[in-house]
Amino acid sequence: MKQKTTDLGKDNVGGLLFKLALPAIIAQLVNVLYNIVDRMYIGRLPDSNAMAGVGIAFPVIIIVSAFSALVGMGGAPLVAIKLGEKNKDGAEQIMTTSFSMLIIVGALLMAVLLMFQEPILWAFGASEATIGYATQYLTIYLIGTIAVQLALGMNSFINTQGFAKIGMCTVLLGAVINIVLDPIFIFGFGMGVQGAALATILAQCVSALWVIYFFFGKEKQFKNTLLNELVGKKSTIKIRKEYLVPNMSVGLKIMSLGISPFIMQSTESLVLISLNNQLLTYGNLLGDGVGNLAIGSMTIMGSIMQIVSLPMFGLTQGAQPIISYNYGAKQFDRVKKTFKLTLASCLAFTGLMWLLIMFVPEILVKLFNSTPEVMDMTTWSMRIFFAGLFMMGAQTACQQTFLALGQAKISLFLALLRKIILLIPLVFILPLLMENQLAGVFMAEPVADILAGLTTLICFGIFYKKTFKNLE
Repeated sequence: MKQKTTDLGKDNVGGLLFKLALPAIIAQLVNVLYNIVDRMYIGRLPDSNAMAGVGIAFPVIIIVSAFSALVGMGGAPLVAIKLGEKNKDGAEQIMTTSFSMLIIVGALLMAVLLMFQEPILWAFGASEATIGYATQYLTIYLIGTIAVQLALGMNSFINTQGFAKIGMCTVLLGAVINIVLDPIFIFGFGMGVQGAALATILAQCVSALWVIYFFFGKEKQFKNTLLNELVGKKSTIKIRKEYLVPNMSVGLKIMSLGISPFIMQSTESLVLISLNNQLLTYGNLLGDGVGNLAIGSMTIMGSIMQIVSLPMFGLTQGAQPIISYNYGAKQFDRVKKTFKLTLASCLAFTGLMWLLIMFVPEILVKLFNSTPEVMDMTTWSMRIFFAGLFMMGAQTACQQTFLALGQAKISLFLALLRKIILLIPLVFILPLLMENQLAGVFMAEPVADILAGLTTLICFGIFYKKTFKNLE
């Protein structure tokens, strides 16, 4: 029996959002789990410098992932808008151009980073004790750069067509393989950090093959409904050979929209470097070892921030194809309904997490560490650091809606606003203005969250009045 297809222009908005967002949220939560488990395995190696070495390499990995977002998250909303306009040829040109760009970008990144990895790692804080581990891990990881680009970047084009379960499986497949192979390679084969990198790259290669099969395979019918849902379905738009040579103007449109998520990801390393340097400086003024304790607390809070932000990212990923498609189809009532539901869901989630962190932060801290000094420092700092968390729901919903509507300039500004314009300067300014300088470093986060959230809401209100009222 033929399965009912998802109709982004007619199906109930609430049901659509649940159907598309739930797999994306599950996929993001699996990513969080994978990151935590991966660190646990590496942390059990005899030399503690192994974890530090992989940590030094992590900003490079963030940059590689950011380039996949530049192309994938830049092209996917444009494809959905074209599909909403019933312009299949235009959608296929954008997707094929993105496919070629991901391969080219992957090859260039691999060549350049392999050539200059040691100077880069020294600049990111490597030492004689950690440089060996960092290069061992990064060398193997970089060999699989093209697979990483295709797995992460092209998955956006699966989700934007409404195939959320298949997109979820791309992430699940890679994460499960990685978690299974990690202990086998690291401990079973005695490969250490090289084993961790090899497990990661093999997992990304399988995910990339899964994505390629979706775009190039033929649709099949299975008796089993789940197999039909996950393996039988194939892309409604195709990668066409006449568009494989990237068109310059199309490529620029893709990158102009993708620059916002690119900056959001790539600047994360800069934020962490700024926070850690300030925490070390002002923490050590309070006593020996306090700076390192504060950095340890920041590491835990970074993981908790992932637990908060990634499900919201999954929710907005589910909303993106609905908003983009209906905006292209000029069904503005459905765009507004989807946005309002997304905003309400994000605010409800961040509100609940805010209450949890303010009143019982120790529940989350114990997931990572339960020693008294770490518990005391982290529970104290969490109440400061996450004080403006409730505003992140509004900022995430509005910013990702701008992205879904193809508003590259506004989305870029909002991406720069929170981290570059507000957070990093505040990390250096607020400690100078407060008596408790360490608290001043942590205070930068809520001040940036509240100011960025309010600015985003104002920008969206102005855009709504000017654009939607005129169109209607």
